[in-house]
Amino acid sequence: MAVITTYGDISPRTAAYAAKEFLERAIPYLVIEKFGQAKPLPSNSSKTMTFRKYNALSATPTLLVEGVTPTGKQLTSTDVSVTLEQLGDRVVITDVILDTHEDPIFREAQEVLGEQAGQMIEIARFGVIKAGTNVYRANGTVRTDINTPITLGLQRKITRYLKRQMAKKITSVVKSTPAYGTQAVAPSYVALCHSDCEADIRNMPGFVPVENYGSGMTPYESEIGKVEDVRYIYSTIFEPWADGGGAKAGSGTEMLSTTGTAADIYPILFLGKNAYGIVPLKGANAITPMVVNPKPSDSDPLAQRGHVGWKSMQKAVILQDAWMCRLEVAVTANPV
Repeated sequence: MAVITTYGDISPRTAAYAAKEFLERAIPYLVIEKFGQAKPLPSNSSKTMTFRKYNALSATPTLLVEGVTPTGKQLTSTDVSVTLEQLGDRVVITDVILDTHEDPIFREAQEVLGEQAGQMIEIARFGVIKAGTNVYRANGTVRTDINTPITLGLQRKITRYLKRQMAKKITSVVKSTPAYGTQAVAPSYVALCHSDCEADIRNMPGFVPVENYGSGMTPYESEIGKVEDVRYIYSTIFEPWADGGGAKAGSGTEMLSTTGTAADIYPILFLGKNAYGIVPLKGANAITPMVVNPKPSDSDPLAQRGHVGWKSMQKAVILQDAWMCRLEVAVTANPV
């Protein structure tokens, strides 16, 4: 009987090592990974992942009557289910490359694919969470009006809204390691932005750079700094809507523009705790590496092609829309 393996021409032990290396190369791109409610994918599970929250009880004062037991309340819960999607890719490596290339080509392919996996999964997650319905704009009533940058006043409007919605500050994050785990952090709201927004954020009144944090606050990777109770983290994956705004110099200050006419519009996502859920790219079941050496087959009788690839079951989902906001801004072209 033929032996069927899950990982191509590598053993499960080698695959586990390869998966760890994949994840290490992917980690720098996984900003969204840190701040969502993470639920690891069990082995041999269905394609549906369910996130459950228990609903708050009514806070209406209940007056007790002497000697009378009050009516008991029942806990209720809300389930949010999401159907996972399989992401992945592969590269083809020919026998000629293997015979003549001076570098360890399989390993090089594995490293490049590891970076791709992180970027691809982050882009997919960003597409989900930036679609929330709570939108603030730097100016105007629609996106095509916007041609001004972020301000402290805009941030304060957003944090006021989050607090009114009882959005808790983030107090723990997923660790930046291939293994799944969480760690405690100083309480704050978190804002995810593109690196182009950095100068405007630094120019906000009260900005504190990471190098001036006290001993009780450890900076995140790619963190710019904080303004009041919001910490700003950037990634180049959080792309703007090119030419999506108003006239690039219509506000009197020139804004960044892809074509030189309309301002590019950047989404900045302000997050409270448990605003969205993810399947973390962590642990043994997070990603499946595949390596197939060139070998004769009906489709490749001369053994001219081999493959290196990966696949992963992933999906992000908004769990509580009221605990996150999208701020749409332009970015100053010539910051000072």
